[in-house]
Amino acid sequence: MVVLSQERRQAMDNGPIALKEWAVAIRALAEGRQIVLLRKGGIVEETKEFRLESPSFWLYPTFEHQRRELLKEEAQPTLAETLEEWSAEAGLTEIGCYAEVAADIEVTSQEQLNRIRAYHIWTDHFAEERLKWKRQKPLHVLLLRIYKLDAPVSVPTLDSYSGCKSWIRIESELPESGKRPVMDEARFERISQEIKTLLAQ
Repeated sequence: MVVLSQERRQAMDNGPIALKEWAVAIRALAEGRQIVLLRKGGIVEETKEFRLESPSFWLYPTFEHQRRELLKEEAQPTLAETLEEWSAEAGLTEIGCYAEVAADIEVTSQEQLNRIRAYHIWTDHFAEERLKWKRQKPLHVLLLRIYKLDAPVSVPTLDSYSGCKSWIRIESELPESGKRPVMDEARFERISQEIKTLLAQ
């Protein structure tokens, strides 16, 4: 059993909060190709479901469990790029994106998800898998306002960040400034409203 020092435990409790997500999805957000994330929670979530822990957070890229067949064909080359840039042996993870939640919409039907298929990089099968897992719980469609760091920060890849969980506390300092929105306000509001309208039908 690993016993954390008081200083390290405090750092975990108070450090910057981050949401773990596939690197290929974070790339799509960072490039303004989507504003959507689909979340149902990690296998080891203490609450057994996804909960929005903060209205804003960093995005922590994950690589090991990305699946090519669950991405639309046009997104698959980006997956290969993220894997080429990543090395488990390096012991560092690059963080470059910050998110603010514009909406957290609970979805319970495949029909709703089908209406927004054009707004994200995943296949219908991926969306269906997310919806059916823990069927009694709703799927969260997060609409995110993304900010990109002018200079991404590399942080040590710690064991405490691993595992199938959504939220982690980064035990490194991350910059308060030097972030810019990846999408102008008018375009973001237009796309956000389109998605909200489709999900409400």
